[in-house]
Amino acid sequence: MDTLIMVGQLLLGLSILVGLHELGHLLTAKMFGMRVEKFSIGFPPKIAGFQWGETEYSIGAIPLGGFVKISGMIDESMDKEQMNSEPQPYEFRSKPAWQRLIVMLGGIIVNVITGIVIFVYLVYQNGETYFSRDQVMEYGIVAYDIGQSIGLKDGDKIMDISGEPYEKLSELSSGDALLAENGYYTVERDGEIIRIDIPRGFINSFGEKEDLNNFIDLRYPFELARVDEGGNAEKAGLTVDDKILTVNGEEINYFNDLQRTLAEVAGRQASLVYLSGSDTVQTNVDVTERGTIDLVATPLVEPVVRKYGFGEAIVNGTDRAFSVVAVNAKALGKMFTGEVSTRNVSGPIGMASIYGDTWDWARFWSITGLISMILAFMNLLPIPALDGGHVMFLLYEMVSGRAPSDRFLENAQKVGMVLLLAIMVFAIGNDILKLFTS
Repeated sequence: MDTLIMVGQLLLGLSILVGLHELGHLLTAKMFGMRVEKFSIGFPPKIAGFQWGETEYSIGAIPLGGFVKISGMIDESMDKEQMNSEPQPYEFRSKPAWQRLIVMLGGIIVNVITGIVIFVYLVYQNGETYFSRDQVMEYGIVAYDIGQSIGLKDGDKIMDISGEPYEKLSELSSGDALLAENGYYTVERDGEIIRIDIPRGFINSFGEKEDLNNFIDLRYPFELARVDEGGNAEKAGLTVDDKILTVNGEEINYFNDLQRTLAEVAGRQASLVYLSGSDTVQTNVDVTERGTIDLVATPLVEPVVRKYGFGEAIVNGTDRAFSVVAVNAKALGKMFTGEVSTRNVSGPIGMASIYGDTWDWARFWSITGLISMILAFMNLLPIPALDGGHVMFLLYEMVSGRAPSDRFLENAQKVGMVLLLAIMVFAIGNDILKLFTS
């Protein structure tokens, strides 16, 4: 069932985005009087469709893309017979270059608009919930394995990122921070200001989404929310109204202190001192093999909850949408230098896992908006067979005053299709490799 939910979300998200992308091409083509022969969500074989006017609308069996076939255009159909005939007024090739350019940008523009609308809506509807820099400076952080690997420690108070202020804890693990050139954290530790460098390629430590949970978090004081009936804590005499003071002589001020000290004696017995009313009680408690004592704690720190007006949501949502493009462009550039591993390239399996195995509409639309912006960026790359390849050749035509030959465009289309196929095979291979190595 979990797999079905992941696949279902991926197919729905891609169908929406691909449908809107191809609709952008279709509407701009029809706006300039071009004949659109086919509009398909998914690739052949066709599983359903209908004819409306001059256009056949269909759904393909391979749901990893889509296409619009415009008369007189060299595309993935490689329809040489049509291209060998005399150009007709309704054909793509008969229209001015600026009109053809708008048609090729139509899908990208719609994906950008879709991404912006989704992010604006989410910001306006849900606002933001986050731990702030002020809370980081008050309580410090918990440094997990990935954080410790670069020198961060429990209790560190991170002052800035590469000399720039930040507002939210999440910014410390953002793409902007991890991909910064010569990036670093300025840290206050035991009254001393130190610099923790972010190593080149550090973002490769976050190959799986779970890795973010192994980096840093806010350190927080806590209280007991539940003591499991019949569990080890209850057997030791603890109740939800009690306060744990020490474990094996170590003072417990924050929840990570409790986690750490219990983990050190997992499967054994620990000496526990707690405050019950005005009485200080010392007892022994059995610790499970998982390093727990069968209780649930709740933080004594409330996250910041911020709501936005519609105007603020437009600004904030638009900024979020384009920050996705900026981070992906930066990451792509660093892949060519080897700083960012190509193992981070994901195919459909990786995309499905990002959606997760629970259906949450807010998360669904957030990820769909993210993918919409990434699709727009990827489609703008100057690779033949992508919209960006057509845009590149059209800009050449507009600047030079002459169009590339049909033969050149046909060969470029073939090269582009082979390149895209190779990238897809590589991405799917990465997905499969992660399944066996994670």
